[in-house]
Amino acid sequence: MTHGHDSETIESWFDRTMHMDQYGTRLPFGSLGAKGLTHRFVELSGADRGRELNVLDASGGYASACLGAGSPVVGAALSRAVQEAGYVTDEIHSWERSKLLELLFREDGLWAEQFPAGEYHVAGRNSGSEGMEMALRLALESRFDHRRLRPAEGRGHRDIVLAFEGAWHGWTGGLLPLLNKRHYRIGLPSVAPEPYGFTVRHIPFGQFDAAREFFARHGDRVLAVVIEPVQGDAGIIVPPAGYLREVARLCTDSGALLVADEVLTFAKTGQFFGMADENGPIPTDVSVVGKSLGMGVLSTSMVIARRNLTVRATGAISTSDLRPLTCAVIRAGLEHIQAEGMVEKSRGLGEHVAKRLDEELVTVFPELYTESRGSGVMHGVELTQRVADRLGEFRETMIRSGVFVEFMGGAGRRSGGLRYIFPTMRVAPPIISTLADADAIVERLAAGSRSFLEVSA
Repeated sequence: MTHGHDSETIESWFDRTMHMDQYGTRLPFGSLGAKGLTHRFVELSGADRGRELNVLDASGGYASACLGAGSPVVGAALSRAVQEAGYVTDEIHSWERSKLLELLFREDGLWAEQFPAGEYHVAGRNSGSEGMEMALRLALESRFDHRRLRPAEGRGHRDIVLAFEGAWHGWTGGLLPLLNKRHYRIGLPSVAPEPYGFTVRHIPFGQFDAAREFFARHGDRVLAVVIEPVQGDAGIIVPPAGYLREVARLCTDSGALLVADEVLTFAKTGQFFGMADENGPIPTDVSVVGKSLGMGVLSTSMVIARRNLTVRATGAISTSDLRPLTCAVIRAGLEHIQAEGMVEKSRGLGEHVAKRLDEELVTVFPELYTESRGSGVMHGVELTQRVADRLGEFRETMIRSGVFVEFMGGAGRRSGGLRYIFPTMRVAPPIISTLADADAIVERLAAGSRSFLEVSA
């Protein structure tokens, strides 16, 4: 091997020994670095051990690296912030925090239409999961008189949090009840009904009648609805037109809170927020954004909540609440995205990707793919059972064909007569991608599909 790495042999990649394997079987590739969308991988085993591969990233690093690798804008912001910004916690007002929040929420700010400053306030957390925990906490605290720590008048009876089949909101303990997949929940802590506790109920996502019927029966008990504008792990499920606004109406009419999990959808649906339609922003009580918010170099999230939603004093302090360095990176990245019109341009890019995925994968390889779905630059190509049963082999074939993609678990079995949804290949390239990049990604996906069929025949 070359490139100035200390390793002389593949066996000396010590993270293969020491890094916890959370997948069951880790992919047999190592990363030598990346620039833009192109990653340099190396084979770590087999007859081709040591062979290098140039691989296009169609996933954006768990959908977090919206600017790809090696962004000079992000690099300059990091360098400046490390040297100049300091590290004060949220006890002290921060110039970097002020500049970021002014950019976003002032009267003409980037997000002012969605979240007017007079109606909302914000907090920062270290990850999307922590942000969603904070959102759930805000909903639960809304039932309480914070001074006397008793149920607030007219709120104590609200003990249902409504979630959706196939939902994914994070790994942390408080969020596990929101997931209806037995695989993730069995044997782990759950939230049982008790005084001041709550019960989670699940209904099919995207079904108007199911939502209306649930609220007709239990609306007076619903504390909050937790929803993804586009379901991610369920297989990139896009709800029908009008559905998100109808859920918002049901919440408003019943007095329930609406919590939007925009950790995945942030900046990927052709606009900054997925909670919007042709009529404009869809109002929420709490929205959580993450992943791309950290520009691929920081793990961070932002919780945007109505001003009447808060927590008991000192009850939710976080080490990572919009630290100056974090704010500097977010601001530099968002200013760059806005100046280049990247979010707007991603609409056309997404339409182009959607057309090619349908025409060159789903239509050409019916043995491998069921259908293609998506919004903006976030697309999912659902696998057939034939491929789902050999997912590890399929993914390795794609990497050797020069493209890195991730796979969503699928919604599995759903109620209401809805069909089973198998694992889904997520194609969500960074928003710096060009049409040529998108074409190359689809071409490599098609090449990988042909190779898989050849070896699995």
